[in-house]
Amino acid sequence: MTASTPLIITFAIYLSAMIAIGLYAWYSTRTFDDYILGGRSLGAFVTAMSAGASDMSGWLLMGLPGAIYLSGASEIWIVVGLLIGAWANWRFVAGPLRLYTERTRNALTLPDYFTHRFADDKRILRIISAAVILIFFAVYCASGIVAGARLFESVFGLPYAQALWYGAAATIVYTLIGGFLAVSWTDTVQASLMIFALILTPIMVIVGNGGIDESLALIRQVDPSRLDWIGKGGAIAIISSIAWGLGYFGQPHILARFMAADSVRSIPAARRIGMTWMAGCLIGSVAVGFFGIAWFGAHVDAAAEVNANSERVFILLAEQLFNPWIAGILLSAILAAVMSTLSCQLLVCSSVLTEDLYRGFLRKKAANRELVWVGRSGVLLIALVAIAIAWNPESRVLGLVSYAWAGFGAAFGPLILLSLYWKRINRNGALAGMLAGAATVILWKQSGSALYEIVPGFIAATIAIVIVSLLTREAPAAVQATHEAVKRELRTTGY
Repeated sequence: MTASTPLIITFAIYLSAMIAIGLYAWYSTRTFDDYILGGRSLGAFVTAMSAGASDMSGWLLMGLPGAIYLSGASEIWIVVGLLIGAWANWRFVAGPLRLYTERTRNALTLPDYFTHRFADDKRILRIISAAVILIFFAVYCASGIVAGARLFESVFGLPYAQALWYGAAATIVYTLIGGFLAVSWTDTVQASLMIFALILTPIMVIVGNGGIDESLALIRQVDPSRLDWIGKGGAIAIISSIAWGLGYFGQPHILARFMAADSVRSIPAARRIGMTWMAGCLIGSVAVGFFGIAWFGAHVDAAAEVNANSERVFILLAEQLFNPWIAGILLSAILAAVMSTLSCQLLVCSSVLTEDLYRGFLRKKAANRELVWVGRSGVLLIALVAIAIAWNPESRVLGLVSYAWAGFGAAFGPLILLSLYWKRINRNGALAGMLAGAATVILWKQSGSALYEIVPGFIAATIAIVIVSLLTREAPAAVQATHEAVKRELRTTGY
């Protein structure tokens, strides 16, 4: 299709605003700490919205609605798992991690935290965890670039290869310039735009179908199996879907938001704001895909494109149900989802390259200005790698996200939880768990099993951590003393 003038203007205004925020953040970025964690200055509202926006990538408006459109109600179990996992992450990880990273030499990254938490003088944990982050985030970033490419391909009629560059360019620019503050501030704007789109669009779809009862009747006519909550996959498919919630405990881009909060005391308010926003977005996303079945069942002549690629269901509904100006705002929400997650993932990769590899091994006494520019170079490098991975036009957003999500959830999830709550865990156990989790995900994925790879990966990592920690020497006394001190301090804050 050829984009209308209102669509072009709307997109241009949105992209210009994001870049302007990046430029403003440039002047607020004084040190490398500012570039990577914003000086740990985020209040409850920005922490909540930034964590939510960085979590809900392009899959929220493309991958999830597409899966619901294709398979029906049986895919809703993913939402159940995500809501449970996100709440548990806010409740049991956010506060303790915020405090623990500050008490372990002001750790700026997860590899930095693991190194100091376990007194790893040989820095093996730093190397392995940095490698895990770079490998899986390259795939995760590729999912965002694919989503952006699909958007520009559909809206502007661009060839896929050209759309890749347009979809990634604006995100790279404001992340490169403004660092963490730019990413967090733009996340807040983008999160607001996303929930607006996901409330308004399903309402209009339902109205266009004639109401909920009429929509359900249309879905029954199209394919009665899409009303089945169990689906063809049975219990294994349900377990796999709910298991998405396990991934939250190990996602570096989400955990970074917890680390950047201005205080542990801001976390409870941030949790309430974040979970309310998340529930609204997920319900809206499911409704778009589900009631989209009815819409395209009644408008068969307009269904060819969505049947060819179900991940375009939100895009096509926005174009068909709204005038071009409103459609432009709604479609900007997809770009917001893509940019919010991609930007923070690029920044995490950049921080790993700079803090954990460059300063950790090459230039220990590098100046702040030098580190910031190395960080910016890292953003560009990872973006180019992700574009190369996303080059295949057959790539699917949800498939790329699920693999990276499982990798982080299994490699880091059990380790984060046990590092915060179990004093007996030691460096050897941490290393064994990280390797066992990552390796199990990779091998299980290759096996072709119907069970989502995060389940065996999470179990294998947990078992490895516990067994190896118990069979080897306890952590040094100073490490255990820090653990007890953090526990006491958390009690004074209500944890």
